[in-house]
Amino acid sequence: MNSPDEFLNIDTPENVMFGYEVVGIGSRFMAALLDSLIIIILELLVLFGMQIFFRILDEQIGNVFLAIYILLAFALLGSYYIFFEMRWNGSSPGKRAVKLRVIRRDGTPLTLSESIIRNLVRLVDFLPFAYGLGVITMFVDGQARRLGDLAAGTLVVREQAEVTLVTLDKSSRMAQSRPSLPAPGETDSLAEQWPVDRLSSEDVQLIVDFLERQKSIGDPMPLANQILKRTLTRMGTPEMGLRPSQAIYALDKIVKLYYSRC
Repeated sequence: MNSPDEFLNIDTPENVMFGYEVVGIGSRFMAALLDSLIIIILELLVLFGMQIFFRILDEQIGNVFLAIYILLAFALLGSYYIFFEMRWNGSSPGKRAVKLRVIRRDGTPLTLSESIIRNLVRLVDFLPFAYGLGVITMFVDGQARRLGDLAAGTLVVREQAEVTLVTLDKSSRMAQSRPSLPAPGETDSLAEQWPVDRLSSEDVQLIVDFLERQKSIGDPMPLANQILKRTLTRMGTPEMGLRPSQAIYALDKIVKLYYSRC
């Protein structure tokens, strides 16, 4: 098996590449443990409720009681994950606690059909007990996918940090304070002329996402230059002699100007 935490690179229609951190067995085990505890508690509540109901109805139908409980337990196991993955964009309570979520292999959000498939196959992953077959598959697969993920074409990634104005300001200050990111006067003078009002909120969000994630990228400069070139094209502005080493500072400047003017 490869490194337990790898990156899945996604090439967008705008030819901008992003990456998701694909998580390994350790992180998924913690999420599964939390979800299992919640399911056990729910199943105990169902059992308690059924005992009260059948005691009132008839004390002599134990076999029917057992059959109904088994059906409800399986239904709860399947619907628990499907319900939360659809409601919380690929996350269950356990995954949400450790900041994980399920996505399709192309980076797009999980759909209902894929959630149903991966959770039906979960029963096979569980064999012979305690996700034995699923764990073996995750060790063999380079992206730590269990059989359910392979069948549905999904994988589990680490959730991206939420971007707010507070984190935006923090990342902007960090980018500006880095000694390796030059801030020459000519960049500032050029930036003042940029028509940032031509950018859409999606264009700016793309830059913000990059600024938030640049520390997790081995060499962020190539991607920074790619995004800067795309942004300048969106504004109808030539590069005007910007050096590659100025790309991150220029992107940070664009975001600041956008929020100060728009």
